[in-house]
Amino acid sequence: MAMAKAVDKAAKYCLSFTAAGLKPELAAVIARTHGETGNWKQTRALVLARNALQTRSLSSAKRLESELRQRLQLLSNPQLELLAEGSSDDRLAMAWLAVLKRIQLTVELTRDLLLNKLEVSDAQLRRSDMTGFYEASEQLHPELQALTVSSQKKVHSTVLAMLREVGLLEGKANRSGLLGTVQRPSLSPEGLALIGDDNDLRAGFLLKPKQRRAKR
Repeated sequence: MAMAKAVDKAAKYCLSFTAAGLKPELAAVIARTHGETGNWKQTRALVLARNALQTRSLSSAKRLESELRQRLQLLSNPQLELLAEGSSDDRLAMAWLAVLKRIQLTVELTRDLLLNKLEVSDAQLRRSDMTGFYEASEQLHPELQALTVSSQKKVHSTVLAMLREVGLLEGKANRSGLLGTVQRPSLSPEGLALIGDDNDLRAGFLLKPKQRRAKR
């Protein structure tokens, strides 16, 4: 499938996200703890000491905390506050915003594939669409191609799970290759305002780009 535009050539993809998935409720726990401390180092220590993420082992807690914290450190204070104290839709939106800020793969997928499908009135996401996207991405990101087959499957399944959880993809996959229906997620006025004017981040929620005002 032809993409709306070529996949950007950029730094290596962050592929550690399979350690966490979206996890909006756990992200909110970390955001609330950061609200207590105001310091990320202290937040990490407190989350681990309390076993706030409810893991069975310290090693699992460290992996999960590390991945989620590295995303959340990219959010602004108002975004963290909405993640910590907002509705379930707000938590989903801010957790996904943190994913978009850290994981370039998700930006390119939503911008170049999902948003494009909506724009051409083809909301059905097929397995072949995803295969085409990943094949195009591998040309500029050999780290994707270097993954083992099992790791590739984990990346693909984690991405799909996040799309479903945040509300970008509805419906179950079937044997004919259909993965679901692409749709815009539910956003509160507060969540929408905090996404801001960055068109890549807006595309991550399947919002149309904002027009740049011409300089006089």
